[in-house]
Amino acid sequence: MADMVGNVTVQRYEQIVAAGVELVEQVTGAQFALGDLALEIEPMRSWGSPEPCKASEPEFTVKVSLQRFADDIGVSERTVTAWRWTAAKWPVAKRRKSVSFTVHRILGSVVEEAERWASLDDPPFNERSGRRQWTPDGAKRLLGHKVDIPVTVEEKIRAVTDLTRDDDVAAAVTADLLRRPAAAAQVSQEDRVRVVAELTRDDEVAKKVTTDLLRRPQVAREAMRDDTARLLVNRAQFDNSERARETLRERVPAVRKIEHTIEYLDLVGSCHSYVASLGRLVPRLRGQEFTEDERETVRRGIARVRAAADWLESAIDAGVFTLDEQLAQLLKGE
Repeated sequence: MADMVGNVTVQRYEQIVAAGVELVEQVTGAQFALGDLALEIEPMRSWGSPEPCKASEPEFTVKVSLQRFADDIGVSERTVTAWRWTAAKWPVAKRRKSVSFTVHRILGSVVEEAERWASLDDPPFNERSGRRQWTPDGAKRLLGHKVDIPVTVEEKIRAVTDLTRDDDVAAAVTADLLRRPAAAAQVSQEDRVRVVAELTRDDEVAKKVTTDLLRRPQVAREAMRDDTARLLVNRAQFDNSERARETLRERVPAVRKIEHTIEYLDLVGSCHSYVASLGRLVPRLRGQEFTEDERETVRRGIARVRAAADWLESAIDAGVFTLDEQLAQLLKGE
């Protein structure tokens, strides 16, 4: 019902809030009083202060003293430390009865004292209550800390990021979000590319995705306009063809003999073709003048031919047809 808050009426709820505010003020006063007592036992010291702890036993440290006080009053040493620190940050004259101890503790992190004192008198607007008031989340927003109940987009993103630090949780959340067309449509092209790149690091996944994508004519045309992609595809086709030939050779031994005959004829034909080409060209060169650059270019070509011929002769004799790196570069003209 609209006139109910939980199990009570709005009127009763307001009475409960008023009583709660009074109790919070009492609790805040008690926490500050306990913090002042802890400060009396162990006053705050600046870092590197030579002043020793004033205790009857020299081995007592600040922590030991506060631990003893905490044990004697039945709370944790951590709680006493928080009381003491907050009380030190807020002298009695600067404390606000209407502001909770929790907010005082959070705003105690404001470094500049003048800014810290002024902060309490400038509470943020609370959209839920419709008035300006301090809440723990309001204090955390002022300092840029993570809030308990995120409101803005940035706060929600930060909360989701913290919750999805575990890879399994992140994977489940990502899969769920990508099933929502409206959410996926708002992801930028750069981020989509980055996501696809991450998801396809596994070779099996990449192979399946690439195959599916290249079945789209438009995608295939655009991809083949990239020189590197086209080169890699051509190389892959050659490798696949070579693998298929190797498989065929293993299954049908006669294929190797046929290939040997064809390759032998190609090799002999290349020698004949080279000699025949020179036989046609050399007579035409009679009476022609060549520049020094032209002669040098021809000499480099002859050197490559001579190196190739020497290597071929050695390979035929030794039966080893592997090019070393230096010869391969020479034949490429590098």
